[in-house]
Amino acid sequence: MAKEGYKMSQARYDELQEELNYLKTTRSDEVAEQIKVARGFGDLSENSEYDEAKNEQGKLYSHIAEVEEILQHAVIVDESSSTDVVAIGCKVTVAGADGKALPAYTIVGSQESDPMHGIISEESPFGKALIGAKEGDTVTVDAPRGAIPYTVLKIER
Repeated sequence: MAKEGYKMSQARYDELQEELNYLKTTRSDEVAEQIKVARGFGDLSENSEYDEAKNEQGKLYSHIAEVEEILQHAVIVDESSSTDVVAIGCKVTVAGADGKALPAYTIVGSQESDPMHGIISEESPFGKALIGAKEGDTVTVDAPRGAIPYTVLKIER
C-alpha cells in the first residue's frame, strides 16, 4: 500500500497527527511510569506486572510506527472538485434493484472507512463500483451472493 499512498481527507490526516502526538508524549510517559512502578515490585524474572508493562510498551511503539508510516505516505484528497462523478469525499445516494433509495454513503480512503455508519472505503467492492459513476448510472457490485445492481441517484460534496 505504501507505494500508492494512503488516501484520506485533511481532517483524517490532522486526527492522525494529533493521535501520534498523544502517543509520543502522554501515552509514552504513562507506559514508562508503569514500567518504573513494576520494577519496584522486585525480581523481574517473576514479575508479571513488569512483563505486562513491557508488552504494553512494545504495542505502543508498534502503533507509533504504524501511524508514522501512514502519515509519511498519506495522500490528501482534494474534496473541492466537482460532483459530476463519484470520488473520494462524495456522499452518494443509490437505489437498489427494487428502485428503493438506500441511506446515503460517504466514499472515503481506506483509513477512514466505517461501514456501520455508511462511510465506505473506495477500495471496498461497493466503493470500487461507485468510483467514477455519474448520476443515473447503474453500477454492479460483485458480492459473495452474486452481482448486485445499484443506480446512482444523487452525488453531493
